[in-house]
Amino acid sequence: MTTQVFSTTSLLNNPVQNTLEEDLGNIKDLMFDLDSGRIVYAVLSFGGILGLGDKLFAVPWGALHLDTENERFVLNVPKAALKNAPGFDKKNWPDMANQMWARKIDEFYNQLPSLREES
Repeated sequence: MTTQVFSTTSLLNNPVQNTLEEDLGNIKDLMFDLDSGRIVYAVLSFGGILGLGDKLFAVPWGALHLDTENERFVLNVPKAALKNAPGFDKKNWPDMANQMWARKIDEFYNQLPSLREES
């Protein structure tokens, strides 16, 4: 397997579509676990017009597939389901280090735990 390395700025604002090629929004930010140095969540912006009224979602990094050929991310979630996903707005970000919150997000996206459990 070839290692791929990308700058964070090259990943931001990339579109996100599902496997049906429905538009789900775009990547607004990346959240890192400083202890491990890995990306834990991509912050997806969905809905709204010109950044107004959009809802933000923390999507586990493992739930996204980078499609370099089409310069997009693919998220295997129906558009209708995303409307009911746990989200937040620009002024009220969740505590992404909170284990209970992380479990809820991981369960919604059918992912293994994103953050290591506290001992």
